[in-house]
Amino acid sequence: MASITELAASLNVIHQQMAAAYAPIVHDIVRSRCRDQQQIEHTLDRLLDCACIPEGLALFKALCRYYYTLNPAATADYVFAYRDMWDSDDAEEAKA
Repeated sequence: MASITELAASLNVIHQQMAAAYAPIVHDIVRSRCRDQQQIEHTLDRLLDCACIPEGLALFKALCRYYYTLNPAATADYVFAYRDMWDSDDAEEAKA
């Protein structure tokens, strides 16, 4: 049976692969000034899964910054979804 450490390492590799796979998609959306909200939201949905690593978070933030100009309310929903998934209560307590 795999240890927790091995499972965590495997999950980290998957997150790294996801971030690498979505990097050109995010860059293309921003560079081409894509206005396809369905494509952008689908990409943000996938990026939420790997936003727990710095590379995934950087892509998520970049796409949120771009999407904010098109749909501020939806972008805010994604930011709240990120906070629900990845922000720890410890970080909130440290701010207080």
